[in-house]
Amino acid sequence: MNFSSEQPKIIVVGSSSIDLVLETEKIPQTNETVLAVNSDSYFGGKGANQAVGTARLGASVYFIGCVGMDPLGQQIMRNLVGENVNVGFVYETDAESTGTAYVTTSNGNAAIVVVPAANKCLSIQHIEDADRYFHTVDLILVQLEVAMEVVEYTIRKAKKYGKKVGLYASPAMKISEGIIENVDFIVAKSSELHTVFGEEKREEILKKYFNKVFVRDDTNSTIYFDGTEMKYYRNDKDETVYKMGMGDAFTSGFAVALCHGNSIEDCVKFGNEVSSRVSGGKGSQTGLPRMSDFFS
Repeated sequence: MNFSSEQPKIIVVGSSSIDLVLETEKIPQTNETVLAVNSDSYFGGKGANQAVGTARLGASVYFIGCVGMDPLGQQIMRNLVGENVNVGFVYETDAESTGTAYVTTSNGNAAIVVVPAANKCLSIQHIEDADRYFHTVDLILVQLEVAMEVVEYTIRKAKKYGKKVGLYASPAMKISEGIIENVDFIVAKSSELHTVFGEEKREEILKKYFNKVFVRDDTNSTIYFDGTEMKYYRNDKDETVYKMGMGDAFTSGFAVALCHGNSIEDCVKFGNEVSSRVSGGKGSQTGLPRMSDFFS
């Protein structure tokens, strides 16, 4: 793999949140009450996860998002600054509180409820305000925890300047053909593929969008079609316990490797390796590796 001394420039447009994680002996069923054995809070949100993930891998990162004018919002801002993420386009609103997520986890499985709150306030105008930076970067990353019109506008602006765009299609929702055509890569969960793309079989979707759609599952495996054959990579370890943020970690690793001019195959391998390492720490950002971790 090739990682040059040149620092990739990346814009991440998306969500940020504080995640309250409850560890239980089992995930409660409908109308069932269980006791938590532990509770903690962590920094999260798919956008912030990817901003931190790419910054730790050596990228110069601008994050465009929205937080509430409350203590949680200030915590998120301080964390991003501490991770060397540029927060000049993280907006504060008094209309909503800072986004939160409530996670119940047991034996590596999780049930997650996201409260978007301030993330809903991110608007097209906020993206437009950062226009002068779009033509200077190498790649733009988006997810689906902010309004779809913001995602679509961001992608159109990126294409206007001829920039690469990556989409992590989560939380799953139907995406338009316009989005599919204009992004350079899409990461999706295996269990959510039909929601994102419709009822076609997985193999048909992958062949239709070869070297563009990368399907992930909870064993840290990635499958895609390279135009000739199906490619499958799996990188799970015995210590893979915490699965939060693995998709964001994969996306971060893939994006940084792509910015350095690596092949799709090597981008997938590096994304898988980044994802496997994040699973060693609680929360979505705690275990995100730094580039130095791969060369020490």
